[in-house]
Formats: sequence, structure tokens, C-alpha cells
Amino acid sequence: MVGHDGLVTVFLGGDVMTGRGVDQILAHPGDPQLWEEWVHSAADYVRMAEDVNGPIPAPVEDRWLWGDALELLDEHDPDVRLVNLETSITSRGEPSPGKAVHYRMAPQNGGCLGIARLDAVALANNHVQDFGPTGLVDTLDALAAIGIRGTGGGRQLDEAAQPVVVGTPGRRVVIASIGTPSSGIPAAWAATAQAPGVHLITELSPESARRVLDRLSSSVESGDVVVVSVHWGSNWGFDVPGAHIEFAHQLIDGGVSIVHGHSSHHVRPVEVYRGRLILYGCGGLIDDYEGIPGYEEYRDDLRLLYLAVIEPGTGRLARLRMAPLQARKMRLHRATASDTEFLCRMLNKISPGQSVVVAHDGLLDLNVDSVSA
Repeated sequence: MVGHDGLVTVFLGGDVMTGRGVDQILAHPGDPQLWEEWVHSAADYVRMAEDVNGPIPAPVEDRWLWGDALELLDEHDPDVRLVNLETSITSRGEPSPGKAVHYRMAPQNGGCLGIARLDAVALANNHVQDFGPTGLVDTLDALAAIGIRGTGGGRQLDEAAQPVVVGTPGRRVVIASIGTPSSGIPAAWAATAQAPGVHLITELSPESARRVLDRLSSSVESGDVVVVSVHWGSNWGFDVPGAHIEFAHQLIDGGVSIVHGHSSHHVRPVEVYRGRLILYGCGGLIDDYEGIPGYEEYRDDLRLLYLAVIEPGTGRLARLRMAPLQARKMRLHRATASDTEFLCRMLNKISPGQSVVVAHDGLLDLNVDSVSA
């Protein structure tokens, strides 16, 4: 669980959306029907991707989606692997009314998540319940069947708010998942004492931060690394609302080691606050977006694997490495040197007070020593 140097390495990934077009290229594609305004078959997203980058050899193996990311993860051997799973895993349920986009993956395709050896997934997001409470419960069962623990969604509020604990006593990582309405989560999706749903925080305030911390407190032991995974904000734009910054700082002030933000389709700023890591938006990781035009200036085809090395006991960030990738043919490829330089420049531009450099091995490193505590 803990490296020989006594540090804990946590892999943090952005949105993993294995439904819709991605589901269609896997070995067991589900019903392709969609309820979108312009696109009515998930197969159309496959064709759009192929129009941009060439044929996809469907059906693909489970490892196809992750591509070069699997080798990178194995090379750096993180102690904990966490992503935001923004897809329901079900062949049942009805499409959630009033939503423009619905994601689901056939349960038989769950191996595409298992192949990445994920320890936990965040579920408090705006797609996990696209096919109603039935789809959410099916998702929980499908994850359990492949040995991945979910947090942020549950059969009732206590389960949805319950954090996942990975590791051994004295050297553990505690992970909670919360979502906000700003990311598009319908208010009706909030878990209650009687009904399934997600761990929804209706407003970002000191009071709601305290409630999150209070719920965590019963699961946290001295020395734990604590991660709060937050689905918040718009799909596009580099600006971070002041309310997000204040809320993240309140979580850190309350003892959280890492704030793992996501929802944006591209990378957003990185911050080190009081020696602890805040990722305001990890961007996409796996999805079917490559054939969709618009917003090209954000380069949402470029993805990052975040490898945070944490001091257990203090929760302080010892090192942050970021592995640049590019999505092509619904597969992750190592980014070119020019794209890596682009990501480096972008992160430095949008992350005030932080310094990111390209390392000799082609990964990006945050200069932690240059950041004041």
C-alpha cells in the first residue's frame, strides 16, 4: 500500500464515460438508442470519431480504451487508483426525463473498468443515474461484481455518503464523492433516507463543507490520506468560480489531503494550498467526444493522468506527476512532445503561483518546492 519511501501515490483520473459510442465498440454493445435532439443512435458517435481519425477495429478488447495509460500506470505503480465514473452500467431502466444526454454501458462490458485495476470510482455526477434509480442500483451491483468500490451513489443517503477506504490501518486512503447542481445533477437525484441517489451538495458553503467533513470523520483515522472527489462546474472554460476555491480551501482546512475536481471536458487549474493538492478539473479521460466539433481551443483531446505522491500523517503533497495522453480512435495514446509542451504552457498560464515543467521522461512535474505552504 505504501511505497518503500513511506509515501502514498494516488492516481487521480478525470471523467470515464464508457457509455454511448464507447459501449458500441466493446465486445457486448448494448441498445444504441439515444434520446438526443440531433443524434438518435450511439453508433453515430463511433462513425463521427472514425471520420476524424480513421477506422476503429470493433469489437475491441477491454484494454483498448486505456491504451498507453495502462503501461504508464503499471510503470508508476500507484497505491490507489481513482476516477470519476460518469456512466450508468445497466441494460434496464428508463431514460431520465428532462436530460439532453444519457450514458449507459452494458454490464457485460464491465471488464473495461476492471482491466485498469481501479480501486474506487466517484459516482456523484450527472450521468450515473441517467437510467433512473434502477440503473443506479444496477451500476452498484456491476461494480461490486468486478471488485471496484463506488462512493457518492447509493441505495439511500447513508450508502451514497459513505466513503471508500483503501489500504491497511495506519496507512490508508479514505475517499468520498460529492456532486453539485452546477455540474448538471438534477435536484431529484439526491439520495435520501428512503431513496437511491447521489451524494448531492446543494450549495458550496462553510456549512456544507462542515457536513461533508462531519460525515467523513467517523471513517477517518489518524494518519489517513483523505480525498474528496467533487463533480462541479461547467463543461468549458478555465476560470474557477470563487465559491469553488473557497469550498476547496474549507475542505483542506478541515483536514482533507486532496480535492479531486472534475466535470470540465478539459484540464483546469492546479493549486497547492497549505501544502495540499487541489485539482479544480481533471478533464476527460475516456469518452466518445473526438468526432464532436467545437471548443477546439481547449484541446479536449489531450488528457492527463495525475499521480499525486502524499505524505501520510500530514497529507502534504510531496510530488505531483502528470502523464500527458491524447485520445484517438477512442484509445489513449502517449502525447507528442509538442502537445506535452502545450499542456505545460497551458497549466502554467491558468494556475497562478504554480510552476509546471516537462521532465526528462516526457511527463509533467509540478515544482512543489516553489509553492509556499
